[in-house]
Amino acid sequence: MPSYSGVWTLTAQYQALGSGNWPGAPLQGNIGLFAGGTSNGNVIDYITIASAGNATDFGDLLTAQSAFASCASTTRGLFGGGSNAPANTIEFVTIATTGNATDFGDLILGLENLGACSSTTRGVFGGGFSPTENIIQYVTIATTGNALDFGDLSEARYSVRACASPTRGLFFGGFVNPPGTRLNTIDFITIATTGNATDFGDLLNNITGGASCSSSTRGLYAGGYNGSIEVNVIQYVTIASTGNATDFGDLIFGVSNLAACSNASRGVFGGGSPSNVIQFVTIATTGNATDFGDLTFSRDSIASCSNSSGGVQ
Repeated sequence: MPSYSGVWTLTAQYQALGSGNWPGAPLQGNIGLFAGGTSNGNVIDYITIASAGNATDFGDLLTAQSAFASCASTTRGLFGGGSNAPANTIEFVTIATTGNATDFGDLILGLENLGACSSTTRGVFGGGFSPTENIIQYVTIATTGNALDFGDLSEARYSVRACASPTRGLFFGGFVNPPGTRLNTIDFITIATTGNATDFGDLLNNITGGASCSSSTRGLYAGGYNGSIEVNVIQYVTIASTGNATDFGDLIFGVSNLAACSNASRGVFGGGSPSNVIQFVTIATTGNATDFGDLTFSRDSIASCSNSSGGVQ
């Protein structure tokens, strides 16, 4: 009788990837992408947010990139700006299928260290360095084309991080140079409109280089550099209100220039300064982060998004 052990072994390997995410099949569930970074910066990794385990190769960016920003709808992930020319480029991937990025269009100007957030229809990019800018710009994710002016942040800054509910976008922290000041500022916008950002409240400390993600109700900001050390603090706000951030818990270790993505219940933080560690929290509770797995290799200044950002399923 012939042996089928090879078939069963292969099937077991595919099942071990979880949620039906075997090679050549559509990706299932809430998928998080981690892209670019300071080492081999064209790589895109993916994870299944509801599970745990190491990241898997998704494809490549068109251009090796770091210090850029990412946002997503339920179907597409966008990557914009960055420290490697041309830094005005926007690229996109279809999250449900693995493969390389495709050209989307251009930002209004080339920027690095900007932040990005999104609703199910619009992607919004804010701040950045070119030199320091307060510009907010937006695109319609389901189309392709160049970004349009949305309005301004409350202050020109870079090393901004952002997250969103289905209606509101938040922009956290940043660095003003000159005079070389780290900010604790939180601004908010209504994504479906245009206009200048409004003051929301303050982070617990003046910080840059953390990572931000959200459910439909809570926004998290984790890690970063406070001018003397890399911190492990996770803090949160209630997006529909205004007010200062509250302590949530701690990352496994202090880290900056990491990235984050989320689904309705989990926030996932990966990479940084440099690291390959992925860690997660349950957004609706408070508490310390738990190990999730590893990126395919260590890197920092990466960008991350998911097809369930802001709690959209």
